[in-house]
Amino acid sequence: MSKDFLRPRNALHKGKYDMTKMTTHDWLNKVPEVTLAFWVIKIMSTTVGETFADFLAVDAGLGLGITSAVMAALLAVALVVQVRGRTYTPWIYWLSVVLVSIVGTQLTDILTDVLDVSLYTSTAVFSGLLVVNFAVWYAVEKNLSIREIITPRRELFYWTTVLCTFALGTAAGDLATEALGLGFTLGAMIFAALIALAGVAWRYGLNAVPAFWVVYILTRPLGASLGDLLTQAHKYGGLGIGATWTSVIFLCVIVVLVAAAQFAANSRKQLSQ
Repeated sequence: MSKDFLRPRNALHKGKYDMTKMTTHDWLNKVPEVTLAFWVIKIMSTTVGETFADFLAVDAGLGLGITSAVMAALLAVALVVQVRGRTYTPWIYWLSVVLVSIVGTQLTDILTDVLDVSLYTSTAVFSGLLVVNFAVWYAVEKNLSIREIITPRRELFYWTTVLCTFALGTAAGDLATEALGLGFTLGAMIFAALIALAGVAWRYGLNAVPAFWVVYILTRPLGASLGDLLTQAHKYGGLGIGATWTSVIFLCVIVVLVAAAQFAANSRKQLSQ
């Protein structure tokens, strides 16, 4: 998907957007352009949310309770910094996404492993919460586009939506690969196919805003399925790489991509002064 993914298709064809110019509105928007790098980091962040949460809770021996409390506290701090910032800052934004991914994973794990809530129920509950959040967001703001995140209230709606998508994606991914018995490989292939289908639908006229959110939601179970495929032992259908190495490799790639985005943002800011 290109950076034009959230531009209205009729506006693109009529030339209403000049992609060579940055307006005040562009600088105020608090989320990145939707480019290939955006989706790569997003999918890797979802995978890290799955693997790093397991690493901290199991491999590092912190347990689900301590890990959840620490990650929730770090997420709260990151979101305060993100929301209080005046413009999009890549490293703050993507740190928040990674932390949301971890916390979203742990919300589902707590419901499933501690409270013994079935994956069918948790998937239905998070789906309902996401629909309600979208409904309230639209009723208040009349706009769900991430190209319009230019006020603190819209940003709060945005991050609440992101948290719901991560929790839902974790539950839906586990439901597909475990409860329905699809397995990690087939599960990942199905979610990837659904993402491709949404992209094709957008290309042939589907409104960009719902297309984006459908893909955004589906990248979560895709990343979770990939995480399980990479980390789980061979006897469970995985590749046996382990949570530690998978987390390290993916985090390194994320850091490189975010550093490049931060450098580009700093360069644009200097040129605009």
